[in-house]
Amino acid sequence: MKRRAARSLLWPFVPFYRLGLALRERRFRPGAPSIRRLQWPVISIGNLSTGGSGKTPLTIALARALAARGVHVDVLSRGYGRQPSKLPLLVRPHGTSEDFGDEPLEIARAAQAPVFVAKERYQAGVLAERADAHGIHLLDDGFQHRQLARDIDILLLSRADFSDHLLPAGNLRETLDAAARASVIAIPADEPELEEEIRSRGWQAEIWRLRRRMDVPRVDGPVAAFCGIARPLQFFEGLARAGVRVAARFTFPDHHRYTPADLARIDAESRNAGATALLTTAKDQVRLGSLRVSLPIHAVPLRIEIQDEKAAMDWLMSRVSLHA
Repeated sequence: MKRRAARSLLWPFVPFYRLGLALRERRFRPGAPSIRRLQWPVISIGNLSTGGSGKTPLTIALARALAARGVHVDVLSRGYGRQPSKLPLLVRPHGTSEDFGDEPLEIARAAQAPVFVAKERYQAGVLAERADAHGIHLLDDGFQHRQLARDIDILLLSRADFSDHLLPAGNLRETLDAAARASVIAIPADEPELEEEIRSRGWQAEIWRLRRRMDVPRVDGPVAAFCGIARPLQFFEGLARAGVRVAARFTFPDHHRYTPADLARIDAESRNAGATALLTTAKDQVRLGSLRVSLPIHAVPLRIEIQDEKAAMDWLMSRVSLHA
C-alpha cells in the first residue's frame, strides 16, 4: 500500500514524461538521420514495461533456435550496470558483471553466442561485424533503442501492461499505442484472450505464445530464496508452485550489487530459519561474482519456450531474408 501511495504522488509528473516521449518520437521518424543501420539484419527483443517480462530468457531462446538452424547469431546489449566504459566490448563468459553487466553475462553463459556491449548498440554491432563475415544481430532490450534500425521488432506484452500507466507513476516506458510498431507481439500462453484485444486495436503483428518455466533444482529440506530483480514476487511464486519449502525470503533492488555484508546476513538468517540451501535467479548469480557463503547456492534459470517454435522460426527467417 505504501508503494502504491508513493507512486500516486508522481502522477503530476506523467504529462512531462509523455511530452518527452512525443519530442523523442519526432527524432525517430522513418528516414531520420538519427537512425543508423548495420550491415547485418537486426532482430530486436523488448517490452513496454520496466523489467520482469522475460526479455533475457527469450533472447537466449532465440539465439539457441537460430544457431540450431546453422545461423551465426550474436547479441547486442547496453550492458546495464557495468563500470563506465566508452569502448564496445566482447563479453567474456567468465568475466564479471562489473565489466559487462549482469544480463549480458547471463546471456553469454546460457546462449553460447557472442555478446557485445556498448552504450550505443550500433558500436557494439560494428565490433561484431568486424569479427565475422555474416550473421544476424539480436538486439537485447531494444524496443525503445530507436537509434538503431531493426528488421524485426519483437515485443513482449502481458495483461498487466494493459492496466498499467506511464512512468513515473506506473511502469510503462511508452504508451500501449507504441505496440503498433511491433512485427511480433509475444504474449503469455496462459493469457490467450490477449490476441483478441490486440486485434481489436488494429495491430497487425504476428502473435507468438510463450511459456515460462523455472528450472528449479532438487534440494532436500527447506531453502531460503533471495533476488534483486524487477518483479521478485514472480520468482517466489514460481518456487511455491514447484513445491519448494521456502523458510526465508530476501529481496533487493533490481540489478543490486551484492556485498559481503549482504551475503553474511542472508547466510546467518537463513541458517536460523532452518534452511539447508539458498536459491536465487540466474541473473543474481552472475552478480555474486566470487562471493561465497557456508550454505550451498543454487541458481534457478528461467526458460522461455515458444509455442510452435518451428513455425515461428520459419516466419522469422523468411522475414529476415526479405529485409536483409
